[in-house]
Parts: sequence; structure tokens; C-alpha cells
Amino acid sequence: MSKDIRIKKGLDIKLVGVAEKTTTQSSLSSVYAIKPEDFHGIIPKLIAREGASVKAGETIFYSKDDERILFPSPVSGKVVEVIRGARRKILAVKIAADGKQEYQDFGKKDVSKMSAEQVKNHLFSSGCWPFIKQRPFDIIANPNQTPKAIFISAYASAPLAADFDYTLAGKENELQTAITAISKLTSGKIHVSVGVNSNTPFTKILGIELHKVSGPHPSGNVGTQISKINPINKGEVVWVLTPQDMIIIGELFLTGNFNATRIVALTGSKFSKPHYVSAIIGASIADITKNNLINDNTRIISGNVLTGTQVTQNDFIGYYDNQITAIPEGNDYEFFGWNKPVFDKVSTSRAFTFSWLNPNKKYDLTTNTNGEHRAFVVTGSYEQVFPLDIYPMQLLKAFMYKDLDEMEALGGYEVAPEDFALTEFICVSKQPHQKIIREGLDLMRQELG
Repeated sequence: MSKDIRIKKGLDIKLVGVAEKTTTQSSLSSVYAIKPEDFHGIIPKLIAREGASVKAGETIFYSKDDERILFPSPVSGKVVEVIRGARRKILAVKIAADGKQEYQDFGKKDVSKMSAEQVKNHLFSSGCWPFIKQRPFDIIANPNQTPKAIFISAYASAPLAADFDYTLAGKENELQTAITAISKLTSGKIHVSVGVNSNTPFTKILGIELHKVSGPHPSGNVGTQISKINPINKGEVVWVLTPQDMIIIGELFLTGNFNATRIVALTGSKFSKPHYVSAIIGASIADITKNNLINDNTRIISGNVLTGTQVTQNDFIGYYDNQITAIPEGNDYEFFGWNKPVFDKVSTSRAFTFSWLNPNKKYDLTTNTNGEHRAFVVTGSYEQVFPLDIYPMQLLKAFMYKDLDEMEALGGYEVAPEDFALTEFICVSKQPHQKIIREGLDLMRQELG
């Protein structure tokens, strides 16, 4: 049985550079990197020192707060460098691949015969626990808490996002195994959301409650789906997984290997051929984009244009990312840009802009913010693109002046930074909404637990 979710508030940002549905095999990178900054709130304790030989799946570091939460190497090879910052903070661990994948054997498991504790311990020992995140606070799940439900979004509505119907095709066995395993970790339901016209493998999966989603972005955000299906109240916890991470978990139980390979979408107008690439977590951006990137005044983003991280070709793809976007750098100045008709930009306002006349047009947008940072201006525009039953302006202000009572009362437990990506995009004040929300959630976690 499916339950429909229809979203009316939001904004679809249609960009040129959608990935063609063809997949190429990325060559094995010479060097891979695991970055602790990808795991928000984690203080890493290093196990594999420089010069150590590791197998794929072998632990590189663990969480200082919970030694059961391990972070494994995505490839077999040798640890060649530990990059440190101020106060010897670990910024990245680089592993030189040995040219072949040698996996640490965790053993094949029959998940139907495993208890909840056995499943949890297997996810710990294999390094797969970091794939499970929790709300509130948008961090790696606390294994000492039991979620009231588990949510999986198999519908991507972000600009140029990878098509899950394509990337998950043929992975029914891995997905079913992963669902059977994680279902033992909650007494509640596993909610899976898919597109209303989706041809998804989740229709064949048992043990889930399927929801069909329609409407503009952020209808694909798991936070939007949680708010419509089973909102979070104070003291409650839900867990969140992504479909591409579930494939890794499913394959772990089926084969005993930590296979960190995933399908990455190369998107944006600065790719000569936007398409999909099979790559390993932590791979070099240069290797993934080889012979494809038009590197002429280009912004490279690990992730999508709204929530991704700016990178260079010398950097590495984010641990949770399945998309690399390349768009023109917006470092130009537009003379009298504020006082003339605009036909080549997206806007929710009809003042001097005409994108509303052609809603299906695709744009080649740059990174130009078209204005400078200034004080908040109350326009009422946030509410047009924010589908959660929350006052976005009031919550942002509460997070800025750190009023914990107001942060709780206005819905701070329900949100994550990505939920405010669209309000940041349309903000005439150019306020860093996602940064404000992230800092506020960290304060709530510290003070309120």
C-alpha cells in the first residue's frame, strides 16, 4: 500500500547538464582520502598510522565518543599521509591504492536469522554504522537510542540530482537484504519515498511502507518527507539512510565485503559529457572527471549546487556524495543588474524577472550571488518555498540569537541544514541559512542533548 505526499511549496531549479543514462567505469585512483569533516560532530582517533598497510574495510580511525563507531578504508593499499590542521586536528587520511582490491572478510550473514544486537554489532565492526544518520541534529546515529521509525528517500528532487531509478536498477537483492537487516533495529516502520511516476526497485521490496511523492524541490528531501509522514517531537529520534548506502550495507551481508563502490552523476554545463561514473568513495576528483571537465573559470562542487561543497580537482569526493557538479564561476560584475529586465535567471519574484513565463526552461546559472550580505529583510518569500509546518524566518532568527526555548518551540528538532537550502538560494539578504542552522543544531545538541 502506498501513501501519496503532494508538495505545493518549493522551487524546481532547472539547469543544463543533466547526466545521460550511461555509466562508465572510473579507473582506480592512485590515492583516496577519508575526511573526518564529512562526519559532522565526530572527533577521530587514528588507528592506521602513516606507512600502515590496510585492506578495503579495515579501520582507519574511530569516534572518540563511541569506540564502536569505526571508519574504514575504501580501498586496499598503504596509508601515505595524515593531513593535520590547527592543534593537530586530522583533516584527511590519504591511502595509496595498490592497484587491486583486497577486502577484509567480515563473513557472509543470513540476516533473517540474526538478532537486532547481532545486526548492530556487524554494522559496527564493518564500518557501516556511519551510513545511518539521525534526526534531530543531522548527525551519525546514536546507537544507544532506539528510533521510532527509519526513513529512506529514493526520490531526488535537487537540481541535476542523480536518478535513483537508474542507479538502483538491478540492486533488488542488496536493497532487500539491507531492509531486512535495519528493520530489526526499530519497532516502528521503515518509510521509503519514491517519485509518483517512478520505476523503482523498491516496489518489489518487502517490509517497507511505500510513499509516492510529487511536487517541486524540496519534495525529495528526507526532512520534508518526515514532516509529512511522522514529525519529530521532543525526545523522539528517527534514523535516515540513503539508497546508495543501503546497497553497500546489503552487499556486506551478502558477500562479507565492504564494497564502497557507488554510481556518481557528473552534472552541469561545464562537463563536456554529463553522465554516470562508477567510482569508489573517497576517489580523486581529477580521476573521476578525467577528460570530461571543461576547466575554464569553473566551480566544481561535490554534491548538488544547493547543499554541496566546493572542491578542486586536487580534492576528493565527499563520503556521502553521489554527484559532482561543474558550473560557471560567477566572478563577473553585471552593470545595473538590479535595474533591468532579467531573462536568464531563476527567481520567485516577478520584479524585473521573467522565469515564471517559461517554467520548463533550463538555465546555465553561475555561482554569482547577485548581491552582497545585508541585514534580514522580511519579504514573506521564504514561506513560498518552505513546505515544512514551521516559520522559517522566525526559526532562523532564534538560531542566530541562540534562544534555546524558542529554538525548541519553533521546530528546531525537525530541521537539518539542507531544509534551508532553497530559502538561502532566494534570500535577498544573502544570509548563510545552512550555516546558521548547522551552528544552531550543534548548540541544541550540546545544551539540550
